[in-house]
Amino acid sequence: MRVLFWGTPDFGLPSLEAMREAGHEIAGVVTNPDRPAGRGRGGRGRALRASPVKRWALEAGVPILQPSRPGEGTFLDEARRLGPDISVVAAYGRILPSEALDLPPLGSLNVHASLLPALRGAAPINWAIIRGHRETGVSIQRMVVELDAGPVLGQTRIPIHATMTAGELYGEAAAAGGTRVVAVLAEVAACRALETPQDDTRATWAPKLDRGAARIDWSRSAEELGRWLRGCDPWPAAWTSLAGRSVQCFEPAIFPAREVGGGEAPDAAAPPGTVLEAHPVRGLSVATGSGVLQVGAVKPAGGRRMASAAWVRGVADLKGARFD
Repeated sequence: MRVLFWGTPDFGLPSLEAMREAGHEIAGVVTNPDRPAGRGRGGRGRALRASPVKRWALEAGVPILQPSRPGEGTFLDEARRLGPDISVVAAYGRILPSEALDLPPLGSLNVHASLLPALRGAAPINWAIIRGHRETGVSIQRMVVELDAGPVLGQTRIPIHATMTAGELYGEAAAAGGTRVVAVLAEVAACRALETPQDDTRATWAPKLDRGAARIDWSRSAEELGRWLRGCDPWPAAWTSLAGRSVQCFEPAIFPAREVGGGEAPDAAAPPGTVLEAHPVRGLSVATGSGVLQVGAVKPAGGRRMASAAWVRGVADLKGARFD
């Protein structure tokens, strides 16, 4: 089949490769406009950076469309001229209007990183970890105007192990999505695809995460915060503030208070966010609303990610300080 692919980040690359290897022709890719690279306000004076999907298409010699709005008339005409049989969408990053969804004769399919109807929305990978799910997966769904609400044509389950980060789960979901979408396309081509309606009463939501939402609330339990750090690793990165400067936190471990400091029980009444131990070998341990969170790695403002033990060796009098 001729596939019009919609995607922006590298999540979609395994799907592109799998479809091409299975003999499908990528008629074109639709991706977001190039964005300024690096940091700075407003992007002025910075070089533009192409998306991973655009870079793949350039290497593969595939036509590229980059509309500012996927419903604009000139874009739809250009996409129609590519002659796609079907569209496959994987993390495109914008809402598609009905005119775009219905453009190919076989409609549009979406590679969504959850077991729908669970975790509809923009950040299903992060929230699956943050909420303590033991498994998640990938769903191939028929796209409709309502967000992530169309019937499901196939799913793959992915277990979530105790130390898994959002970055690790992202990679597994991307690979699983590529395998599953190829299987579904084969069923569609053979007119054997089964489309199972979602049970809307069981739907849950995975709203977009950003830096503001990723700030650590130390009043939560250590168990909750451990999931929070893993679910925001590597992005948007759970962070806290020390003396007015942000510190991103990663690689959590959870301990009862008595196990911190080699068996010495720290002050059980220490307010949440208090540094209970800043050890040059064992690293950083912080009081929470219940239990103690050991932070294995940090990224201080303007610095690189490093082991917390290395960081505390360069920060004077950290024990007893309080994150907020």
